[in-house]
Amino acid sequence: MTFDALVDIEPSKGIYDSEKFLLLDRERIPRHIAIIMDGNRRWAVQNGLSPMMGHWRGAEILTDVVRVAAELGVETLTVYTFSTENWGRTEAEVETLMNIFEVYLKRKRELMVREGIKLDAIGDLSRLPPRVLTTFEETKKATENSRRINLVLALNYGARDEIRRAVLKILDENDRMKKEPCEITEEYIARHLDTNAWGDPELMIRTSGEMRVSNFLLWQICYSEIYVTDVLWPDFSPNELFDAILSYQTRRRRYGG
Repeated sequence: MTFDALVDIEPSKGIYDSEKFLLLDRERIPRHIAIIMDGNRRWAVQNGLSPMMGHWRGAEILTDVVRVAAELGVETLTVYTFSTENWGRTEAEVETLMNIFEVYLKRKRELMVREGIKLDAIGDLSRLPPRVLTTFEETKKATENSRRINLVLALNYGARDEIRRAVLKILDENDRMKKEPCEITEEYIARHLDTNAWGDPELMIRTSGEMRVSNFLLWQICYSEIYVTDVLWPDFSPNELFDAILSYQTRRRRYGG
């Protein structure tokens, strides 16, 4: 399949197992889900394709997953799209990823509006190429009135960098509005994190079987339920999302115990 053909794919219809759907407790759907979308390059190698095709296939899978998450009642989906460490990849791969971001956001803009997907981002966007940043801002503006689900892209994001930037914001604010030490609470710090608008995820999913969190939402996932699957991200289907949520619903969430 060519790159252009992949770009024009619409989300699949009838893409989930209806019997499995009935097993879900609709009253216990996690409000906020975070996903580490890992395995695009390995999937491409396994299928004799270029890394670009693996990344684009991963972008198309995201389209399906967001739509089904919205159908289930998930309010926010935060996905690890490009980390601060990803700049260390080859120049060609970084350029490919930036091209995919730009093309995806342009060509999926109308779909996002139609499906009620509100686009936003976390991370330090200042390092993105101007053309990518402009396209992101245009798509964000186009979807600002969408209310069905929030799609939050972690772009040039690293949790340690996020905490560093939060500290700088707090120091700057303290220069202007002196705070007593007792006022610097966990809630106060959280208000200065990138994710303040959406809160902490109840469930974090990692694909490809890697057992680490890779500098993703370190503050926010301290009490999140974690679900790891060996499935590579380009093979992650809405049914895999159901499995993750079903696993979440079997657990008794404990705080500090």
